[in-house]
Amino acid sequence: MQAHAIGANLELDAAIADSRQRFIKANPASSARHEGAKKALPGGNTRAVLYYEPFPLTLTGGEGNRLTDLDGHTYVDFVSEYTAGLYGHRNALIAAAIRKVVDSGWVLGGPNPYEAKLGEAIVARFPAIERVRFCNSGTEANLMALSTARAVTGRPKILAFDGGYHGGILTFAHGGSPLNAPYPFIFSQYNDLAGTRDLIRRHAKDLAAVILEPMMGGGGCIEAKPDFLAMLRAETAEAGILLILDEVMTSRLSFHAYHGKAGLKPDLVSLGKYIGGGCSFGAFGGRADILDRFDPASPNAFGHGGTFNNNIFSMAAGFTGFTQVLTESALGNMNALGDALRGAMNERLQRHGIAGTVTGVGSLMNLHFVQGEIVSPHDAEAGDPRLLHLWQMEMLLRGQYVTPRGMIALSLSFTRADIESFTGIFDDFLTDYRSILPTRQ
Repeated sequence: MQAHAIGANLELDAAIADSRQRFIKANPASSARHEGAKKALPGGNTRAVLYYEPFPLTLTGGEGNRLTDLDGHTYVDFVSEYTAGLYGHRNALIAAAIRKVVDSGWVLGGPNPYEAKLGEAIVARFPAIERVRFCNSGTEANLMALSTARAVTGRPKILAFDGGYHGGILTFAHGGSPLNAPYPFIFSQYNDLAGTRDLIRRHAKDLAAVILEPMMGGGGCIEAKPDFLAMLRAETAEAGILLILDEVMTSRLSFHAYHGKAGLKPDLVSLGKYIGGGCSFGAFGGRADILDRFDPASPNAFGHGGTFNNNIFSMAAGFTGFTQVLTESALGNMNALGDALRGAMNERLQRHGIAGTVTGVGSLMNLHFVQGEIVSPHDAEAGDPRLLHLWQMEMLLRGQYVTPRGMIALSLSFTRADIESFTGIFDDFLTDYRSILPTRQ
């Protein structure tokens, strides 16, 4: 699909309407499928994050970091299944592991040859995880970590952060979701060292855990400041509060997970996304004395069921990807490409005088059309969401698959050429729409 020349003085709403019309015209099959899906699915959707106006593209296949949609268009995939698609869309080694499972049978109803091997590999690689248990998603992993903290400490409350996201029923943007799990939460502001320390001290006797991502994913790819993390570790340790790091996304930012890179040792860590090799996956792990409470042979053990906790597809694909594909050099290269892309995008924003910044670490980043430093989700919310919608529409029309909220996630399949091509297309977008994008002060 070709870029569209835009008049210098086009207003934002008119520009969005024009982009949408071209998007609709280019994607009749996706449009028809979306309308048909509404007969069975509310709004034609069963996963809210995948929806965007006027309708989401229907994807039919993928290879490496390329995607094909129902209308036959090909895209470079900068969504990477919101970080779960780290291995790309048809890694040969992982595909072979899945075929082996298909040939040998599944839903067997007992331990399989892969789960202990995957557990051993995770324990060996991630310093804070001395024992680990599997489940089915990052949401479930965080629920189990929070419930474990409450059971172990005997305390009821959880401290979380405004704008944080820890799963579909642990989402705290814009006041939180009415569907959230009914834990008694206390909320603080991300990267607010003094305010958060005060809250921890005031509520210490009732706090079971503090939970956070060391770099907010859904909150805008905002990294925690080192002194903020150090304060959290010191204060929680002093008060007997469990520190839970949600590394569902951030564990891909270093070979030894983010906590390993930062030299931080939380009490519990939650995992998910890519570690299942592209199949459904979640895990929670941490201190041996805490996780050993789940030993079913022990008196008064915590029960932890789940038909698909050790499903053989996730175990086989996960073990193969984690140990044979996700090498330290491959991960380092992917994150270096991400650093290069983020730097190039910020340079283009600066060059064009656009009020915007790209936050993030390594292979994860987020575009914000906002003036100044972003240290919390509240800073990011100062931007006009219509600008990111326009950006998404135009990037899709130019063959770049991106998210409606400005988040970008790379996969191992990316090359320097992909980064350079995207940077050029992004530069074209800034040129075409410079007159209606916010001006840097």
